[in-house]
Order: sequence, then structure tokens, then C-alpha cells
Amino acid sequence: MNPLPIIRDAFYFFTRNLGAITRICLPLIMLESLAQTVLFCVSTSDHSPIYSMLITMAMYPLYTGALIIYMAARSSGDTPPLANVLPLTLRIWPRFAVLTALTNLLFLLGAKLMLLPGIYVLVKLAFAEYLLVVRSASPLAAMRDSFNMTNGHFLRVLLCTMLVVVPLWVLQAVSFGVAGEEEVQMSEALVVFLIQTGTSFVALFSSVVGFRLFMVIADETAHG
Repeated sequence: MNPLPIIRDAFYFFTRNLGAITRICLPLIMLESLAQTVLFCVSTSDHSPIYSMLITMAMYPLYTGALIIYMAARSSGDTPPLANVLPLTLRIWPRFAVLTALTNLLFLLGAKLMLLPGIYVLVKLAFAEYLLVVRSASPLAAMRDSFNMTNGHFLRVLLCTMLVVVPLWVLQAVSFGVAGEEEVQMSEALVVFLIQTGTSFVALFSSVVGFRLFMVIADETAHG
């Protein structure tokens, strides 16, 4: 039940592999941040949230998928050539993009109803991304299997998720407060870009924590 060993192991992995994670994910994150910065500078507030979500749904599966592929290889004792990670990610991008859209939609619907349904969906779908990438599941199968896999582990997943996600939400809220003005002057574009890049890169740690928890529960299930 104690989430601290999971977070400690994830932090160890993240720091030990920071160079490889940076080379794999940072260029894609910077591309997303550039698109978001241009959007902030030129788009009207009426359309900005929609376009921003589309950019995220296009780019998030790329760098998150690449990170999961790398973590899965390292957990098996392999060190994949970094040049091979992106082509593998592109193969799963269509399925990952569909999964991202579905999970975001369910989370938003749950959050619209009440906060608790949104948190419930967040926890029950915590392993969907890893199931899609590691076990080649379809988006719907990954969501179904994540619901099943978290049975009996809800509080454990909730604690790990909240300990990592809540600080990220606070960080993102502060950054969006700086970057989310109705009009962003061109002189401020670099600051917006750096904030977007920094928050997205730090958010990768939540994926590392989730993957570590996924592997632990999968191992316990296999030997249970």
C-alpha cells in the first residue's frame, strides 16, 4: 500500500536514464511547445482550447509512447538504440492517439459530473497506455484490461497517482497562469515556450511512476 517505494524506484530510473529520456522525448516535447506557443500568440481565446487539445492529442502519444517503449526495453535488460525508438512509436501512434482521445473524453465527462467520477476514471485507466504499448492491445481492450488490472489495487494506484499528479497540476496551473493570457506579446513567446517545455518534460516522471506501478502489479498478479 505504501507508494513511496514505487516513487523512489521511479525517481532512481528517471535520474539514471535522464540523458536517454531527454534525447528521446525532449525534441518532440519542444515541437509540441513550439506549436502551443504559436497558438497562444496568434489564436483567439474562443478557439485556443480546442486547438491546444488537438496539438496535445497529436504530440502526447509520440513522446509518451517513445518513453514507454524505452522503459519496457530497459525493464527487460535491453538498451534499445535511440534511433529505433521513434519508428516503433510511429507504428503505434494511431492506436495511442485514439486511446488518448477516449481517455481524455471520459476523464472530462467524469470531471464535469463531479470531481470523484473524474478521479475514478483517472485511476481505473492508469494502466491503459502501458497495456496498449507493452501488450499491443487495442485502445478499447487496453481500457478494459486497465479497469480489470486495477481491481483490488484502487487505493494503491490512487495514492501513487495523486502524489505525482497533484503537484504537476499545481505546476501546470501556475504556468498556464503565466502563459494563458488572452494575448501573448511576441517578446514573451520564449518564456511561454520554456514554461510549456519544462512542465511537459517534468510530467514525464508521472509516466515513469505509472509504469513502475504497472510492472509491480503485473508481477504480483503473475505470481499470485
